[in-house]
Amino acid sequence: MDLQQDLAGITCPVATPFDDANEIDDDAFTDLLDHLVSGGIDAVFPNGTTGEFASLSPDERRRVLELTVDQIDGDVPVVAGAGATSVAETLEYVDEAAELGADAAVVVPPYFHAANAPAGNERFFEAVADEASLPLLLYNIPACTGGEIAVETVAAVAEHENVIGLKDSSGDLEYFLAAMRATPDDFLLLQGYDALLLPSLRMGADGGVNALSNAVPEAYSELYETAESERGATLQDAIADLFEACGTYGFAPATKAALEDRDVIPSDAVRPPLVTVPEDGREAIEDAVEGVLEA
Repeated sequence: MDLQQDLAGITCPVATPFDDANEIDDDAFTDLLDHLVSGGIDAVFPNGTTGEFASLSPDERRRVLELTVDQIDGDVPVVAGAGATSVAETLEYVDEAAELGADAAVVVPPYFHAANAPAGNERFFEAVADEASLPLLLYNIPACTGGEIAVETVAAVAEHENVIGLKDSSGDLEYFLAAMRATPDDFLLLQGYDALLLPSLRMGADGGVNALSNAVPEAYSELYETAESERGATLQDAIADLFEACGTYGFAPATKAALEDRDVIPSDAVRPPLVTVPEDGREAIEDAVEGVLEA
């Protein structure tokens, strides 16, 4: 598998459906994966932020990945979340992902005890990359980790043979473009902030990793294919209203509300500390989903 080629497109950070007992709903999860593949998604990313990985036990994270690999069955690449706060635990998740058949892993900088200097994140990523049993994507999400991965750190770590790209969810287009300029041409730059997907693609991004591609994968797939045309701009405008709901209610709750609205999953349940979208918010999300599908 040529990941530099196969991850150029739209990767979906898969939501983790829960049942009424707040346990992982296996059937809903596999139905969601079928919905994504049939909708044209190019890769799937279980155990990410939208998948509420931080609210899952290690056994549940393993179960999510097992279900993903089995259901996807090689149709598209599986990029496994391996977020953790230590080198050792991160490597455990990477090794588990390799054992279960994932194609790559996503690593975040340590959170809670965040780096006290950019060199700290560089040391962390290089220590993981030196021992990693899978190719790695860096994940810049400063809102959740307490700080960004400095562009200089991305550039330094990009030289490592096991580090193949960056998912940037900072929402800072200037940062994204600076990372693009600072890294080799074959280093994957994936836009994780849905509202910036089209401008990033037009500036040379390789693709996106976008929460709302769970709900409307066909729209994201078409946007990627038509990014240089007016059609792409129309789709980005339609997605903007749906993305606004994520900013208001959170990515996992808003995504699950949209998925329930489309009858892809039976419940929009989320785990603490998240709460579900209130009724007035659900109406806005339903209208926004309809707007995307009719665009």
